Amino acid sequence: MTEACIPYGAYWCTPFARWQGALAHLHAVEFAAWVTRRALADRHIDPASIDHGVLGTTIPQAHAFYGMPWLAGMLGAPDLTGPTIAQACATSARCLAEAEAEVKLGRAGSVLVVTTDRTSNGPHLYYPDPGGQGGTGVHEDWVLDNFSRDPHANASMIQCGENVAKQFGIGTLEQHDWVLRTYAKYEDARADQSAFLRRFMTLPFEVPDRRYRGTAATLHGDEGIHDTTAEKLAKLRPVLEGGSITYGGQTHPADGGAGMVVTDAARAREMSADAGIEVRILAVGQARVAPAMMPTAPVPAARAAMRQAGVDVADLAAVKTHNPFIVNDIVLAREMGVDPATLNNYGSSLVWGHPQGPTGLRAVIELIEELALRGGGIGLFTGCAAGDTGMAVVLRVSDA
Repeated sequence: MTEACIPYGAYWCTPFARWQGALAHLHAVEFAAWVTRRALADRHIDPASIDHGVLGTTIPQAHAFYGMPWLAGMLGAPDLTGPTIAQACATSARCLAEAEAEVKLGRAGSVLVVTTDRTSNGPHLYYPDPGGQGGTGVHEDWVLDNFSRDPHANASMIQCGENVAKQFGIGTLEQHDWVLRTYAKYEDARADQSAFLRRFMTLPFEVPDRRYRGTAATLHGDEGIHDTTAEKLAKLRPVLEGGSITYGGQTHPADGGAGMVVTDAARAREMSADAGIEVRILAVGQARVAPAMMPTAPVPAARAAMRQAGVDVADLAAVKTHNPFIVNDIVLAREMGVDPATLNNYGSSLVWGHPQGPTGLRAVIELIEELALRGGGIGLFTGCAAGDTGMAVVLRVSDA
């Protein structure tokens, strides 16, 4: 089978904006098409050279029923098609798994992966129920109601975090210590006028108006990052009575998007911003854990991917996680022996937020760039997702 590669530099990400911020007025799929069209042009990648597409999005938007084919049409690639994937916080990893499989099996030469979500202004949905009292249906707020309750585990997201914190004996002080380290690493990404972020992010980023005819705002980086210090964290109380997790120890909903091209080794060299760097996807893994124990799922997912790739923790030069709760990282480090020095350098979703669909893809992009700066190596991305699940990706950056 053909090996699946990511052309170095053939990926991009918008700044992430805290919900109800600078991106709240934009339709997620239309915005993704606008960003992707410009990103491909900047990288001199002809949309006609791509023969398969994957759209990852988890929050309904008007006309999103048409998914990837609609996005492709807006890109100027009317012959391009493919699936639209929604797997909660694991959407990015699932999109990469789909792209890898298409390339490996020879069903596609090059795959465009686009992920996008807007947690702002989440839809209010009504479901007709002719059998309900008086024919009255049921309704939900897509974002808030699903944050508040997993219908299988019958627990909120934060309750899952508390369950894991209790099982592993992780108190608030330990969580805050890890939070401070993660925020300090994010400051490395913002150093030298955000030099690390500029490797994959257009800055300053001109946010279009609703009609894409003008500029509504200008972002110089991620929007809505809290100034986090030990003193400020110490003033926070746990969100749940009797719990340990404060607002400082969890991520925040956000808006944004990210994209990437996956192809074979030969095409990757042609599309690469540096033909001397090869980025190869080695394995993808998934797992599911006991109900309401979601933050532990990255561990078995990572083990599954690493087992498939034939690598051990000692082989990992860098690890990135989707960590909606800092307890995720503490458990990962304890259970797998991950060195905190290799974990979430340049930050993570705990800091820059969680638009759901694109969260994991941004982490993978940052993982690639960190490995490139190190001169190569094997990296792991892993994260949890709704339904007490997790997914992981192992990749290698090396000389071509």
